[in-house]
Amino acid sequence: MTFAHIFLLAAIQGLTEFIPVSSSGHLNLVHAMTDLPDLGVGLDVALHAGTLLAVMVYFRRDTGHLIGGGVDILRRRKSPAAQQAWMILLATVPVLLAAAALMASGWLTLLRSAQVIAWASIIFAVPLYLADRYGASDKSLETLAARPALLIGLAQVLALIPGASRSGVTIMAARGLGFDRSQAARFSMLLSMPVIFCFAIIGLADLLANGDPTALGHAALAAALAAVFAFIAIDIFMRMMQRMTLAPFVIYRIALGIGLLLLIS
Repeated sequence: MTFAHIFLLAAIQGLTEFIPVSSSGHLNLVHAMTDLPDLGVGLDVALHAGTLLAVMVYFRRDTGHLIGGGVDILRRRKSPAAQQAWMILLATVPVLLAAAALMASGWLTLLRSAQVIAWASIIFAVPLYLADRYGASDKSLETLAARPALLIGLAQVLALIPGASRSGVTIMAARGLGFDRSQAARFSMLLSMPVIFCFAIIGLADLLANGDPTALGHAALAAALAAVFAFIAIDIFMRMMQRMTLAPFVIYRIALGIGLLLLIS
C-alpha cells in the first residue's frame, strides 16, 4: 500500500467523518469506482482511531466531563456530569444493537453499493434541510433529558445506511428537537465517541493478530493523518455552524447523489 493511498483514505475519513456528508459513503465510493485495493480491517480501525483522537482532543473539556461522569456513575453518585454521560450512553445503545443485528444478518454488506450511497445522499438531504430551516433553537445540552437523547440515538441508527451520514442524521434530529446548530453539532460529535470506540475495539483484535510490522506502520501513519485532517475539519465545521446554515451540505449531498446516479446509469 502506497503513501498516496493511505494519504487519500486518511484525508477522506478525516475531512468527512464529522460533517453531514457520510465518510463511509465516500470511502466506499473510492473503492467502488477505482481499482484501489480494499483498506482492510486494520487500516479501517486506524482511520477511525485517528478521528476519535481528534474529536476527544478538540472537545477535551467535554471529554473530561464525560469521563468524570462515568466515574460518578460507577460510584453511584448523582451529578450533572453523570447525567450527561447517561444521555450519551442512552443515545448510543440503539445503533449498537442495530449494527449487531445487521452484521449477523449480512445486510450491512449488502447495503454497500453506489446506488444506495447515491439515493441515501439525496433522500436524507431533504429532512436535514427541513430540520435546519424550521427547527427551533430553545434547548440546551446541559438540560438534555432521556426522551430527546433516545430520539437522537434512534435517528443515529439510520447512519448504518452508507450515504446517510451519522453526523447528518444526528444533527437533523437534534435540530428538529430544538437545539441550535452549534449545540446539535457538538452533541453529534460527542455521540460519535462511544460509537467509534466500539467499532475500533471490534477490529483491534484483527490488527494485533496480524502482527505484521508493515501493516502496523501503515495503521499508525493512517491514524496520525486522519487525526490531523479530522481536527481541522471539526474546527472549520464548528465555526461554520456559528455563522451559516447547513444549506451548503444539503446542496453538496444532492449534487453528489445525482452525479453518482448519472455515472452508474
